[in-house]
Amino acid sequence: MAPNILVLPLLLAFMCFFPFARPFTVIMSDSGVPSALVDGPQTGFSMNKDGARTDVHEQEAVYDIMRATGNDWATDIPDVCRGRWHGIECLPDKNNIYHVVSLSFGALSDDTAFPTCDPTKSYVSPSITKLPHLKTLFFYRCFKYNPQPIPTFLGRLGPSLQTLVLRENGHVGPIPTELGNLTLLRVLDLHKNNLNGSIPFSLGKITGLKSLDLSSNKLTNSIPGLSFPILNILDLSQNLLVGSIPTSLGTCQPLIKIDFSHNRLTGSIPDSINNLKDLMFIDLSYNHFSGPFPKSLRSLTCLQTLILKGNPMGSTTIPNDVFDGMKGLMILILSSMNLHGQVPESLGKLPNLRVLHLDGNHLNGTIPLTFKDLKNLSELRLNDNRLTGSVPFGREMVWRMRRKLMLNNNSGLCYDSNSDFEDGLDASTDFGIGLCDTTRSGSARTVLHLSNSMPMTTNVSYAAAVPVRLFPSALCMLLVLILLL
Repeated sequence: MAPNILVLPLLLAFMCFFPFARPFTVIMSDSGVPSALVDGPQTGFSMNKDGARTDVHEQEAVYDIMRATGNDWATDIPDVCRGRWHGIECLPDKNNIYHVVSLSFGALSDDTAFPTCDPTKSYVSPSITKLPHLKTLFFYRCFKYNPQPIPTFLGRLGPSLQTLVLRENGHVGPIPTELGNLTLLRVLDLHKNNLNGSIPFSLGKITGLKSLDLSSNKLTNSIPGLSFPILNILDLSQNLLVGSIPTSLGTCQPLIKIDFSHNRLTGSIPDSINNLKDLMFIDLSYNHFSGPFPKSLRSLTCLQTLILKGNPMGSTTIPNDVFDGMKGLMILILSSMNLHGQVPESLGKLPNLRVLHLDGNHLNGTIPLTFKDLKNLSELRLNDNRLTGSVPFGREMVWRMRRKLMLNNNSGLCYDSNSDFEDGLDASTDFGIGLCDTTRSGSARTVLHLSNSMPMTTNVSYAAAVPVRLFPSALCMLLVLILLL
């Protein structure tokens, strides 16, 4: 077979096994509520059954919604549930009548094909309330240049709606209390709008909520004492919230992620947090929390990420045993917290630790010897403290972290001339530390650091003073010359 004949089958095989676009999937939570609709694939296509059609009233409602978002082309589709239109999903009932169960707008990525909105004139049509079977409503970057409040009429979707996502739409004003009527909601996402006012107490009625994201808004006042028995994700970051963390947070036992970062929260971290046995991620950075360092954290045995950066804890020390139970901890960020005392040796006994930031504090004493056992550590910041003594890191650890190892601005730190720490250095690495003992003899490198000329009292030949790592380079040059000859 000629070589060019092989090209086509090879190209086809490549296209089959390596598709050029990956599908984008929106996952909807199960409600557990019986439905009159027939279970089936929510693809937006017909089931090819004779007489199947979309509910007439719902189709007219969809036309209104599409016109309101600047998608007038949709009114030319004779059957919206059978028109191969991504962004709409339908299911049939027992009479083979299709009902709209999901509407999505906005281009999340190049892989999505949801209808986009005209950002200058789009609005949310009240006709959405004419879709009695709607489970998912998704708007992304749809009203950015035509800011408007979140419509209160969305609260009338309570009998069916499970997922409400209004991300980066430029919504203004408060969160409507009417959203508390959406008692079947599993997901409420209002991320990155311009919402202000308080978090409404009415949201506490949504007891089946699994994910609540109100981040990147301008919400004020305190966090209400809400209790969500099956909540997994709670994100209130980047707002203007004040007050303390409510103790009722400890009742949300299935929580996996908590993010309250970049607010104005005060007080101490409540002990009730030790009830969150499944918690894997917590970020409380850049608030105004005070000490003492929360010992209740030791109960969080599933925790993988702990970020407390930027909280002036008030001359707090880190208890040595606070991390004893956190064998799964991978990321620990405790920068700029006004921490005093010594670095706990227990940190060196966390086998999965990969990122550790203790920079910008007032920590003193030595770096624990246990740190050399952190085989998975890839980023370590100890800079801008008051640490002293010898650095316990060898060549392998220095090579692994390179510029992500930061030790500068610790005037008492040094490295032992008998260690292989210096062997891991290169021209781009500067830790701002030197040898621990420059008066000791027996090391060529020690002698070279004493002065620019050879000391009169030192009986060392020039050849012996040349660093050993130069010889492999000379040997390579010799081999090249031999090959050229």
